[in-house]
Amino acid sequence: MGVVKAKVNLPGSFLAAIKVGEDELDLFIRRSLAVELYREGKLSLGKAAEVAGIRNKWEMLMLLNEKGVSIDYTAEDAEKDLKTLKEVLGHFSL
Repeated sequence: MGVVKAKVNLPGSFLAAIKVGEDELDLFIRRSLAVELYREGKLSLGKAAEVAGIRNKWEMLMLLNEKGVSIDYTAEDAEKDLKTLKEVLGHFSL
């Protein structure tokens, strides 16, 4: 999977206004973008997690909840995820 780089010019006061250090800016922007694009229906939950740099859908659900975003996650989605989890775990001997 490739990476897309974008250059964005922001006012010098931006970091102070959002109270984020320069070393945290990449993650802050990625997560903000993922949350907003999910909210607009432009990204699926899994794709939003990928953009945000989050390991899985569950962590993305927690981030969305933190940000007050309504979750578009149905009982059918949960059933599919449970089936996938069972299949994956079935490949491992415990």
